[in-house]
Amino acid sequence: MRAREPDRHGFVPCDGGRSYWELFGAGDRTVFFLPTWSIVQSRFWKLQVAYLARHCRVLTMDARGSGASDRPTDPEAYGDRALAADVLAVMDASGTDRAALVSLSSGARTALLLAAEHPERVTAAVFIGPSLPVAAGIPERMAAMESFTDPRPEYEGWQKYNANYWRRDLRDFLEFFFGRLFPESHSTKQIEDCVGWGLETTAEVLIATQLAPGLEAEESLQLAGRVRCPVLVIHGEADAVSPHRRGVVLAEATGGRLLTMAGSGHAPHARDPVAVNLALAEFLLPPAHPELRRRAVGRPRRVLFVSSPIGLGHARRDIAIARELRRRVPGLEIDWLAQDPVTRLLEAQGETIHPASRHLANESRHIESESAAHRLHVLEAWRRMDEILLANFMVFLEASRQADYDLWIGDEAWEVDYFLHENPELKSAAYVWMTDFVGWLPMPERGERDALLTADYNAEMLEHV
Repeated sequence: MRAREPDRHGFVPCDGGRSYWELFGAGDRTVFFLPTWSIVQSRFWKLQVAYLARHCRVLTMDARGSGASDRPTDPEAYGDRALAADVLAVMDASGTDRAALVSLSSGARTALLLAAEHPERVTAAVFIGPSLPVAAGIPERMAAMESFTDPRPEYEGWQKYNANYWRRDLRDFLEFFFGRLFPESHSTKQIEDCVGWGLETTAEVLIATQLAPGLEAEESLQLAGRVRCPVLVIHGEADAVSPHRRGVVLAEATGGRLLTMAGSGHAPHARDPVAVNLALAEFLLPPAHPELRRRAVGRPRRVLFVSSPIGLGHARRDIAIARELRRRVPGLEIDWLAQDPVTRLLEAQGETIHPASRHLANESRHIESESAAHRLHVLEAWRRMDEILLANFMVFLEASRQADYDLWIGDEAWEVDYFLHENPELKSAAYVWMTDFVGWLPMPERGERDALLTADYNAEMLEHV
């Protein structure tokens, strides 16, 4: 289940087929998350879409060869200028005159072409892990690309970046490549998602993308010098696919701002989504309305209470806790961030539901969809809820900043606990987390993979502690 479904979607014709697009949200600003290499589809931006779409229009598209778009095998169909033309066609079809462009990796070439050659259509440009030939690449990868079509006696490491090996064992290449894309520990879900998206296409399509005409170093730098819109470059310091130096050079050439993410790899938007989302919002969205701050001695004590919608037993416990807190702290105000069916129980008790609750993605509906066959594997259901949990944490974070809260309470608020551990600088109030269980146990019938996954998730929780 997705955190947010598109409000509109469609196809645009292009040479050799059609390209699919989706539009979310409304407003007078548009953020266009551009496609990257056809090895993944537009769902690669799933941790950004729901958050940004609460503040503006958000546009995504599947590049040729990926997702719901067609899969031509002519290399010309995947040239940088052909893909830029597809982006313009999607903007026209969706009624988008101008947009801020957000690109990842090879999508930087599309963004650079549009920002330099179609400035009237581009309000700003964000380049994440730009894979542009403005500085030297990873030596082993560049060597493999120079002999991309040559057979090898063996294929180890970056030698797997080879047309013959892709035809032989595409899955193994995908597992190798995305393992390099996510050097951060505990990235099993991100790697698994990307391998799955890569298997949706074919070796012949991916080979065609590598043989397509593309920007060279001199042209890339010339285009960068022509960019006049505001530019933000986000680059992981531990990027093992496109070196951090490329981001430094691109920021200098465009006169843009560089955000270096220490410890992050090639795709920080997927592995460090909270930090990237906040950076995108600060750069692309209008400033938030001034917050009202009162001196501590002149305001009532306030609590923001997050109560999970999965099961009503703990919700009754939460109401009892709230009553006791009010008894001990006269005048205490409690705002509840909650979803149906918990909100019905709270409203029946006269509790105050925070208005941001309406933005929460429905967790209980996701669990219901996962258990439709009357069998629920909780760990897998939790892993597949990743975009819902991230979207709901972003709702919590904004709600927590709208008032002076003295205490945050989360009952089974796993997303709050996880992302606060990942981003401890965001904790601005005392925080209590309650849960009925901690940790994961493998299911014997699911074999070695389940044992490895549960061990990895448990290790991450121990590291947080």
